[in-house]
Amino acid sequence: MTQSASEPILKLNGPPATVGILLFPEVEVLDFAGPYEVFSVAARIAPKALALEHSPFNVVTVAEHHEPVVARHGLQVFPTHDFDDAPALDVLIVPGGVVDQPLKSEKTLDWLRGRARDAKLTASVCTGAFVLAKIGLLDGLMATTHWEDVAEMRCMFPNVNVIEDVHYVDQGQIVTSAGISAGINMSLHLVQRLAGPHLASLTSRQMQYDWQDVPSVGWGKT
Repeated sequence: MTQSASEPILKLNGPPATVGILLFPEVEVLDFAGPYEVFSVAARIAPKALALEHSPFNVVTVAEHHEPVVARHGLQVFPTHDFDDAPALDVLIVPGGVVDQPLKSEKTLDWLRGRARDAKLTASVCTGAFVLAKIGLLDGLMATTHWEDVAEMRCMFPNVNVIEDVHYVDQGQIVTSAGISAGINMSLHLVQRLAGPHLASLTSRQMQYDWQDVPSVGWGKT
């Protein structure tokens, strides 16, 4: 990465960045809904707040098929795209939950490999880190996951340096976050990296979410 810690990735007067969030059976609701809300709010308020001609983000959800996805606790979610018609992604977010299906689906794993290769940023929430580790994206890196799954992740993926007691771990192109609500913190951090701290701060205020860019491990930290 050549970007400095204070330099936004996006040119705010350029084309919107497409943020794609993976959906799968038994996905944790807040794992995908938290990032979806953060980026959607940022997209909505940015034109007026930053005097832009258009929103900096376009947020989509992607699943293997167009059929409704049954998330945890029975919530049905309709993805906006399937793997075949999904647009190019600038940001790829893999949420957690019960990740058995994506871990066992070669179609899902192959799709993720290709999209992560082309994305500016790839991120996970909670046990979504297991999926990133499965496709080798976390080898040799620091990463985090839900506190309850740290030991299992260390056992399954010994080439990953699994960190505890942080909200997220930023390794440049790859960012992982801890359980559930930590995905909101990470998403605001990603908005900060992509579009600058002012928009991240305005987004958290609009959401009435008490956010600070909490100390983390990895990229951009001293």
